[in-house]
Amino acid sequence: MTAKLPTPKPGVLDIQAYVPGEHSLASGVKPIKLSSNETPLGPSPKAKAAYLEVADELELYPDGGATPLRKAIASAYGLNADRIVCGAGSDDLLSLLARAYLGPGDEGLYTTHGFLVYPIAIQACGATPVVAQEINYTADVDALLAKVTPRTKVVFLANPNNPTGTYVPFQEVRRLREKLPSDVLLVLDAAYGEYVRRNDYEMGLELVATTENTVMTRTFSKIHGLASLRLGWCYCPAAVADVLNRIRGPFNVSGPSIAAGVAAIEDRAHVERSVEHNDRWLTWLLAELPKLGLEVTPSVGNFLLIHFAKGDKKKGAAAADEFLKSRGIILRRVAAYGLPDSLRMTVGTESDNRAVVSALGDFLSQAM
Repeated sequence: MTAKLPTPKPGVLDIQAYVPGEHSLASGVKPIKLSSNETPLGPSPKAKAAYLEVADELELYPDGGATPLRKAIASAYGLNADRIVCGAGSDDLLSLLARAYLGPGDEGLYTTHGFLVYPIAIQACGATPVVAQEINYTADVDALLAKVTPRTKVVFLANPNNPTGTYVPFQEVRRLREKLPSDVLLVLDAAYGEYVRRNDYEMGLELVATTENTVMTRTFSKIHGLASLRLGWCYCPAAVADVLNRIRGPFNVSGPSIAAGVAAIEDRAHVERSVEHNDRWLTWLLAELPKLGLEVTPSVGNFLLIHFAKGDKKKGAAAADEFLKSRGIILRRVAAYGLPDSLRMTVGTESDNRAVVSALGDFLSQAM
């Protein structure tokens, strides 16, 4: 008789596991890695120093509520620290929100090319993921509202969106919140918000401050350069913060992460340098890549979406990816996002950016 084995709950094996951007080449040569939207400037030197300072305290449990970090974030943005919850990256917080507010029979809503963690978090709770169509790679409020049913409990909106780099103006986000039922939680994922320089954009702080059903999530992985430490935070209504604090791990943020996060959030000069670098080279790339004959979606993040010839084995995204790898360059394949004919490129250093443009020029020339 065959012994019975542990079986995961229904739906778990239907989840498509998240596959990160590639980080190495078969040749073993250190690549120009522009596949994961990491900052080319690295973290603040002050954050590095703070991380090292706690090396002699690794035997101690960290502050269970990440209190120093929450206070530093609150001070930086003028927020109530009691309404801030920290986690192991914003992915952790997105999963906690889904776990708290979704279950079998419920629906979680997101857009066509939304962050892949959303359907994973929704399905892991036994809920049903529902997709609203985008227009020109941009979330559409009317399309989202049209997908809302009595079973909708959470709406995830990445703003700006990864991997498209597009954003929804604040007035449209406000309209979405006003038209959604009051018992639907709106989660505004502003992982790339610090990079946006548009007068009609707002990360979500105002809606969280003025409603009882909106959450904003943020990360230290991008502009702060602390991706390896897995550190994120969210700003919530008091009732939502209370719920998350009941179900999160008791020590879900490490001591070194707390120390580095405090130093990073307080080093405004480093953040501004990162923004200035991104502004310069994102603008340059958005000008240079189209000169090669490539279509590029306008982006407000620290990355951009490059489109290649559909179904063309010589000029398509797959061929471009292989050619770039032969030059030691790794971009991000985004077929899992429903974009098989595109590659996502992180804004890199000056030399990185110039290398990509040069290599793509050579690729397109040899593919003629």
